[in-house]
Amino acid sequence: MQDETTIDPLLVEEPYALQKHLGFYLTQWSDGHARFEMPLEDFLMNRYGIPHGGVHAVLADTVMGFAGCYTGDPENRQLAMTLNLNVNYVGPLKGKMIIAEGRRTGGGRKTYFSEAVIRDELGNVAARSTGVFRYRGK
Repeated sequence: MQDETTIDPLLVEEPYALQKHLGFYLTQWSDGHARFEMPLEDFLMNRYGIPHGGVHAVLADTVMGFAGCYTGDPENRQLAMTLNLNVNYVGPLKGKMIIAEGRRTGGGRKTYFSEAVIRDELGNVAARSTGVFRYRGK
């Protein structure tokens, strides 16, 4: 069984275009859990000089999607689509890295529920999110 601190390189997918553009990457993935990290860059900031709320939403959506789709088998990839996404913005980030952690909290054969926390490496929480996802192909 794989622990949450390592990722089998065979499970890491090629980044898609938006992921490449924004610069976030998978750092942990296991059954019911995922973690992405993204360096804070100037182009991610809004006019107040803080990360745009849409950046938090993208990371929350992505990490919750991955949290529910772990199979441990690179030949049997699972995908899901978002049915509902809620993001509550709770405070500013002060560090240099955004960390998104998600976990599957429940569900069944076709849909699942997930939650995420968006924070920096200093522990400052910027957002908390919940979502409902539908498995694709089930």
